[in-house]
Amino acid sequence: MKYSNLVERLQGRRTTAWEIHQAAVQASERGEDVIVLSVGDPDFATPDIIVERAVAALREGDTHYSAIMGRAPLRAAIAREHTLRSGCAVDKDNVMLCAGAQNGLFAASLCLCEAGDEVLVPEPMYLTYEAAIRASGATLVPVPVDPARGFHLDCDALEAAVTPRTRAIFFATPCNPTGVVMPREDLERIARIAKAHDLWVVSDEVYADLTFEREHVSIASLDGMAERTVTLGSLSKSHAMPGWRLGWAIAPQTLIGHLGRLTLCMLYGLPGFIQEAALTALDNRAQIVSDMRGIYRRRRDVVYERLGSVPELNCLLPEAGMFMMIDVRGTGLDTHDFTWQLFNAQKVSVLNASAFGETASGYVRLGFVVDETRLVEACDRIAAFVRQRGR
Repeated sequence: MKYSNLVERLQGRRTTAWEIHQAAVQASERGEDVIVLSVGDPDFATPDIIVERAVAALREGDTHYSAIMGRAPLRAAIAREHTLRSGCAVDKDNVMLCAGAQNGLFAASLCLCEAGDEVLVPEPMYLTYEAAIRASGATLVPVPVDPARGFHLDCDALEAAVTPRTRAIFFATPCNPTGVVMPREDLERIARIAKAHDLWVVSDEVYADLTFEREHVSIASLDGMAERTVTLGSLSKSHAMPGWRLGWAIAPQTLIGHLGRLTLCMLYGLPGFIQEAALTALDNRAQIVSDMRGIYRRRRDVVYERLGSVPELNCLLPEAGMFMMIDVRGTGLDTHDFTWQLFNAQKVSVLNASAFGETASGYVRLGFVVDETRLVEACDRIAAFVRQRGR
């Protein structure tokens, strides 16, 4: 049987990076003592107040079709939060719900790009960006980011990559996998480039609530950028709700209308009881986010202290999020061999970061997704593996 060539476009090489995570999950299901640090799914449950609202909504019969774009009260709450946090005034008509931010990125790519277009993406990048952009027929143009500068963007390199075929710039701030938070001056430079060349910007801000030392700035808040920016958000990380699949896109109203037609075809709206739970999550955002940020910061510091003392490893202190990039080249192993040998020897799974882009070659990504006791044990196992390698 014959398949559409879209199947091949969706297959991008980055989507095959999860084999070690799948092996770790399978080993855990067999009862092996595995510590899984290879995916951004935290160990703690969704806060009780959110779960209870979802259960109550189900019992109230909230199991019917819901508004395709999302219910007005929830969209209004998202608009208020975005306005307060970014200083960029939007209302509910600028907001569309989606099944996680990655679904929003996929839809934005289909609405903004077409065959022959180019999309600039700083590298390292999240794994699904490649497939989402290729699905539209556009070409992803990676812009290398220097690890020696802590994986911060080289704005000169970004501008040099612009061609007459460039249609958009996609990026994440804070970034998965690096934990980098783009400083205002870099965002201002991107804004100047976008306006000078009439480009769209897609800003993935899923980790915006989980910053540590550096303030998050939304590029849509900069002068002249709201009308050319799609801002993606989610409750997955900030409220421990990855399995609820609720995210959103904030964009100009005309683009929201186009995205809505895609949603009609793909999702036909998100479940009402999940939307009610999300509204409760936003109503209690301040306390929940404060708790989450504190947990991840403590875990970050634990990992940095314990693995930072291993001579063969070079840990980069993340500015946000739930991941740390670790340079393992001092072990003499490439990242593929390091991840698999570590898993086979110590039953700890981390991700080969080169899947996020060639500039991350030599690095692995470790997630702060287990409690501190278990995280300390994982660090001890990693240190033991490195010591045994040096004998």
